[in-house]
Amino acid sequence: MNTVKVGKVDDIKKLVQKYYPEVVELRRYFHIHPELSKKEFNTQKKIIEVLSTLKELNVRKAGGTGVIADLKGKKSGNGRTIAIRADMDALAIDDECDKPYKSQNKGACHACGHDGHMAMLLGVVKILYDIRDEIDGNIRFIFQPSEEEVADGSGADAIIKDGGLDGVDAIIGAHLWQPVKIGTVGISAGPMMGASDEFEISIQGKAGHASMPQQAVDSILTASEVVVALNTIVGRDIDPMKQAVVSVGVFNSGRVYNAIAGEAILKGTIRTLDEEVRKQVFIHIKKIVEHISEMTGAHCKIKKNTCTYVVDNDPKVTSIVLEAGREMVGHKAHPISPFMSSEDFSYYLQKIPGCFIFVGVGNHAKGIIYPQHHPKYDIDEDAMVYGMEVMSNAALKLLEKF
Repeated sequence: MNTVKVGKVDDIKKLVQKYYPEVVELRRYFHIHPELSKKEFNTQKKIIEVLSTLKELNVRKAGGTGVIADLKGKKSGNGRTIAIRADMDALAIDDECDKPYKSQNKGACHACGHDGHMAMLLGVVKILYDIRDEIDGNIRFIFQPSEEEVADGSGADAIIKDGGLDGVDAIIGAHLWQPVKIGTVGISAGPMMGASDEFEISIQGKAGHASMPQQAVDSILTASEVVVALNTIVGRDIDPMKQAVVSVGVFNSGRVYNAIAGEAILKGTIRTLDEEVRKQVFIHIKKIVEHISEMTGAHCKIKKNTCTYVVDNDPKVTSIVLEAGREMVGHKAHPISPFMSSEDFSYYLQKIPGCFIFVGVGNHAKGIIYPQHHPKYDIDEDAMVYGMEVMSNAALKLLEKF
């Protein structure tokens, strides 16, 4: 049984090195066997299998295919509970990483780093379990399903509804992030990732023969004008000092080359870091679609689906996490600029204070150059060392200071 003193940097580092080889093996296992959102059954089974070796953990299934494990410190006099979260699901793309741990599940790939997130958190569980005699408080480990596919229900929301935040005072999470260089840990207060809204625009025109456009209402032409006009919102309708993204990712219309299509469907995303900007963007989308449709004689329907909120890091929690990070990696832990990507970690931050950090995995020397969601995406596995060090120390610091 270890007798490590809480907060001793060297001891945490030794435990990280002790478990690092196993963490690498786990990460590669998860990469070989990815599972899509709400289908993480074998992933859940593997996590429970690993956690079941730690007899004093309270482990249960949660949120459908997720897992929650509670560790009670032996010095649990203050009664505080800190949660640490990792996401579990893969993306619906084919893996092209060409490594021995390439995905064996066709149409599924851990191209966002969730394999590393799970492996890191399992490492953190073992590190903190080893020093449980010295922990004053409780730590909850959340393995959350369905982060990628939130339109049909966020995995974070499912965890919350299943009592995942009951009794929790603060929560932390980490993302392995390719735009950040290896060795760097980004820890910033305030808005760090964008709110995400999904929109669908249906343009109803009038079908006709391509040689007689005067008898038709061209839905493709109308939709094309809409797409062009939507790109003026960020540059002209929104305060240039505010950040926003409006992107159309789907344009479906027509089947026959010599016919004018009667319907066109557009689907896209809105990303914002400010709730007022979020409202204004959709108001402008609606105005553009309605005015262009009226001009061309088409009819339109617009739907919006809220996917995530802004990941807004609590200042007090973040200051403690940054202190913990600097104890482990020095000034390589520092604030960074926000990203317009989205994360359903934001659901937790709607309920309790927390901090989401970015662990750099980008390394050109090792060929780690492909961004998240690319079929060739991979990580520099050394980054998991930094992630485990910072999260382990941050949990202990939060129990002490928050």
